[in-house]
Amino acid sequence: MTDGPAAAPPLPPGRVVDLVGRGKTFVREVVGPPNAPTLVLLHGWTSTADINWFPSFEGLARRFRVVALDHRGHGRGLRSSRPFRLRDCAEDAVALADTLGIEHFIPVGYSMGGTIAQLMWHEHPDRVDGLVLCATAGRFSATRDERFLVAAVGALARAFRVTPAPVRRRLSSLYLGRRGRRYDEWAGEQIAHHDWTKILDAGHEIGRFSSQAWAAEIDVPTAVLLTMRDRVVPLRRQIQLFESIPTAHAYRLDGDHDVCVVGAHRFVPTLIAACRDVAERAQLGSSRRAVIGSDVSGAAT
Repeated sequence: MTDGPAAAPPLPPGRVVDLVGRGKTFVREVVGPPNAPTLVLLHGWTSTADINWFPSFEGLARRFRVVALDHRGHGRGLRSSRPFRLRDCAEDAVALADTLGIEHFIPVGYSMGGTIAQLMWHEHPDRVDGLVLCATAGRFSATRDERFLVAAVGALARAFRVTPAPVRRRLSSLYLGRRGRRYDEWAGEQIAHHDWTKILDAGHEIGRFSSQAWAAEIDVPTAVLLTMRDRVVPLRRQIQLFESIPTAHAYRLDGDHDVCVVGAHRFVPTLIAACRDVAERAQLGSSRRAVIGSDVSGAAT
């Protein structure tokens, strides 16, 4: 008797979408209530849309139209001979909106996805109604050690391009072997689709990213979800991003960088509250700054 497919969590319908002139990517979509605002979910580095957002799909879909895609080189995302660029990921997401007939949207970015969301506003401010930025920053590399790490990742990416395929597969299996949470086998199948050269390129790109020169110009309603015990994106960097955006509301969230999955019972209600906040302010044209407690009561502190 052979084993069946790995157990997967409940997921909305998904399909491959051809982004004309760019390539094909995997997309999940839920229509949501009539005339609901559209959220474009942007996942983090080394993840996929499914892994990052599977606990959030159902709750968000009760109030919003939800679209989520795999980024370049990640999972079943677009494949290209071009080097990985965050700006290309932002353009992919806008091209997806064009393909689906979506004129205006709210990018919801987690970690690396937060950089892509910021770039979507920067390049297409007339299309973006608001931003929801989770566990992310406006800059990821400032100290000498961090800059050295970024350079090392870039060198590793270049070396990986000429690494024999069997070695690349072995490295992938070692990465998967370090993951040991619920739905692990299913997540492993998702990650097995990664293009690891592009993943390493992406790590290098994240380290080089900075929105510090223009974050203060962001003029759409924004929510910043602060992961208070984050060991990947330091809290101080997240707070700096919040303080740099005049229209930002901050939501405190007790958890580490993986709280979107392992702390979903806390993350999902906070995410929903943040998305509703941004959507309502976008409709009203409000830009009042506030800090929201982790109880998501809506009371500013």
